[in-house]
Amino acid sequence: MQIDARGLLCPLPVLRLRKRLMALPRGTRVTLLATDPAAVIDVPHFCAESGHRLVGSREIAPGETEYVVERGPACAIAAD
Repeated sequence: MQIDARGLLCPLPVLRLRKRLMALPRGTRVTLLATDPAAVIDVPHFCAESGHRLVGSREIAPGETEYVVERGPACAIAAD
Protein backbone atom coordinates (compact mmCIF):
# COMPACT_ATOMS: atom_id res chain seq x y z
CA MET A 1 0.00 0.00 0.00
CA GLN A 2 1.42 3.37 -0.99
CA ILE A 3 0.61 6.98 -0.12
CA ASP A 4 1.79 9.60 -2.58
CA ALA A 5 2.36 12.77 -0.54
CA ARG A 6 4.83 14.32 -2.97
CA GLY A 7 4.30 18.06 -3.27
CA LEU A 8 2.50 18.29 0.08
CA LEU A 9 3.94 20.27 2.97
CA CYS A 10 3.91 19.69 6.72
CA PRO A 11 1.70 18.42 8.31
CA LEU A 12 -0.15 16.87 5.35
CA PRO A 13 2.18 13.89 4.65
CA VAL A 14 1.95 12.68 8.26
CA LEU A 15 -1.80 13.34 8.43
CA ARG A 16 -2.37 11.20 5.34
CA LEU A 17 -0.16 8.47 6.80
CA ARG A 18 -2.04 8.59 10.11
CA LYS A 19 -5.45 8.40 8.42
CA ARG A 20 -4.42 5.41 6.31
CA LEU A 21 -2.85 3.54 9.24
CA MET A 22 -5.96 3.95 11.41
CA ALA A 23 -7.97 1.85 8.96
CA LEU A 24 -5.45 -1.00 8.73
CA PRO A 25 -4.75 -4.04 10.92
CA ARG A 26 -1.66 -4.30 13.07
CA GLY A 27 1.47 -5.31 11.18
CA THR A 28 0.39 -3.85 7.84
CA ARG A 29 3.10 -1.91 6.04
CA VAL A 30 2.51 1.36 4.24
CA THR A 31 4.94 3.20 1.98
CA LEU A 32 4.86 6.99 2.10
CA LEU A 33 6.43 9.03 -0.69
CA ALA A 34 7.25 12.57 0.39
CA THR A 35 9.14 15.60 -0.86
CA ASP A 36 8.56 17.74 2.24
CA PRO A 37 11.96 18.39 3.88
CA ALA A 38 10.30 18.30 7.33
CA ALA A 39 9.16 14.68 6.78
CA VAL A 40 12.62 13.44 7.76
CA ILE A 41 11.81 14.65 11.29
CA ASP A 42 8.02 14.36 11.28
CA VAL A 43 7.64 10.73 10.15
CA PRO A 44 10.02 9.18 12.74
CA HIS A 45 8.51 11.38 15.47
CA PHE A 46 4.96 10.39 14.48
CA CYS A 47 5.90 6.70 14.54
CA ALA A 48 7.55 6.95 17.95
CA GLU A 49 4.64 8.85 19.46
CA SER A 50 1.91 6.69 17.91
CA GLY A 51 3.38 3.23 18.46
CA HIS A 52 4.14 2.46 14.84
CA ARG A 53 7.48 1.22 13.53
CA LEU A 54 9.53 3.05 10.95
CA VAL A 55 10.91 0.06 9.04
CA GLY A 56 13.16 2.20 6.87
CA SER A 57 13.59 5.25 4.72
CA ARG A 58 15.62 6.01 1.64
CA GLU A 59 16.04 8.77 -0.88
CA ILE A 60 14.60 7.53 -4.17
CA ALA A 61 15.25 10.72 -6.17
CA PRO A 62 16.75 14.11 -5.34
CA GLY A 63 14.43 15.64 -2.74
CA GLU A 64 12.11 12.60 -2.69
CA THR A 65 12.10 10.13 0.18
CA GLU A 66 10.33 6.82 0.67
CA TYR A 67 9.30 5.82 4.21
CA VAL A 68 8.10 2.32 5.07
CA VAL A 69 5.94 2.27 8.20
CA GLU A 70 4.45 -0.76 9.95
CA ARG A 71 1.15 -0.29 11.77
CA GLY A 72 1.57 -0.68 15.50
CA PRO A 73 -0.81 -2.20 18.06
CA ALA A 74 -2.83 0.97 18.60
CA CYS A 75 -3.39 4.30 16.96
CA ALA A 76 -3.57 7.35 19.15
CA ILE A 77 -6.54 9.47 18.21
CA ALA A 78 -5.99 13.17 18.68
CA ALA A 79 -8.65 15.05 20.59
CA ASP A 80 -10.30 17.77 18.56
